[in-house]
Amino acid sequence: MTPEERSLLELIDAALRSENVREQIRPIMKRVRAELARKKEALMTWEPVPLNIFGTALPREIRSAWVFVLRAGADTGAERHPNSHQRMMSFEGEGDLQTGEPGSWQSHLLIGDREAPLERRWISIPRNIWHRPVVGADADWTVVSFHTVAAEELIEERPDTRSKDGTKQMKYMGR
Repeated sequence: MTPEERSLLELIDAALRSENVREQIRPIMKRVRAELARKKEALMTWEPVPLNIFGTALPREIRSAWVFVLRAGADTGAERHPNSHQRMMSFEGEGDLQTGEPGSWQSHLLIGDREAPLERRWISIPRNIWHRPVVGADADWTVVSFHTVAAEELIEERPDTRSKDGTKQMKYMGR
């Protein structure tokens, strides 16, 4: 991790440590968890977080924030974001955010312990880097994710052998 990237993650981390911010994120987490409980077949559920709850604490390049709850035992498969650099923090629970290429994944075990070092809680995933969350069987994993594009513009790309490009793109909003 470069010193610049570490500084950026420290700024975002400080914003998430604010009790005021955490109090405003908790109702969003509750809704996202309830949606996952209702959607028995879903591997994960999500909701964007209004950036105004962070005040002016976020770096200017952050254009959207999200809460994701990933089901215990889930492997959501390979994905990448061709239009956004993602920074993700393990808020509650733990999981393995793997990066690389299908067949040669590199593990990044992340935990939701606020006292753990930054590298144990955060990951930075540059644009177009394949990644895949893998969640242990014991508990759901709640993460907060930050992107460099607005929520309406965030593209998820997944492998798709039926496509001439070998991938399928979709947007999180409206899905």
